[in-house]
Amino acid sequence: MTIYYSLTFMLLISEMVTFCVIVAPLPHAVRKRFFRFLSESPLVAKLAYGVKIAFIFVAILFVDAFQRMLRVTAEADVAKGGGAGMQDVRTETNFASRKFYSQRNTYLTGFCLFLSLVLTRTFYILLDLVHTQEEYAKLKQETAKSSRGQIASQDQAKQVEELKKKLAAAEEKTRDYDIVKKQAEQNAKEYDRLASELNAVNGDLSDKRKD
Repeated sequence: MTIYYSLTFMLLISEMVTFCVIVAPLPHAVRKRFFRFLSESPLVAKLAYGVKIAFIFVAILFVDAFQRMLRVTAEADVAKGGGAGMQDVRTETNFASRKFYSQRNTYLTGFCLFLSLVLTRTFYILLDLVHTQEEYAKLKQETAKSSRGQIASQDQAKQVEELKKKLAAAEEKTRDYDIVKKQAEQNAKEYDRLASELNAVNGDLSDKRKD
């Protein structure tokens, strides 16, 4: 295997490891920190830029390997059709090995490109999931605070209603007291009037007795 296909194989292994790491069942706090580091770190951004350039070369290798596979397959078919060229075992082995290597390189580069697309899409889906979970947690906290505020406001409303009832009862008692007070004053005035009249009558009787 040549050096560039060896590097492609190493890139494929790194993609597989990265995919296993990001889809692993990590705790929410660890996953949030990990994805925040991957999405906000400048070092990761530079590394991702270099990997994108590497994938451009992998795409070129894929096109070259695919064309070579088609060419080797066509040459093998022509050789089989001729019949005379395929009598030699070395020639047949040479065609078989060339076909195998061309297919291997095609599948290697193709699967590397395909896994890069899957890895990128999976990363952004999980990143959106982390953001959605954060927004859900914030919304849940705000809802809990608002519900507590509503409960507190309901309690305050109940207290206000109770105070209004107590105030109304106190006002009724005050009105009853005023009524009783007025009645007492009227009774006192009436008593004074009757006492004055009684005193006047008693005074007249005493004057008549003296006469």
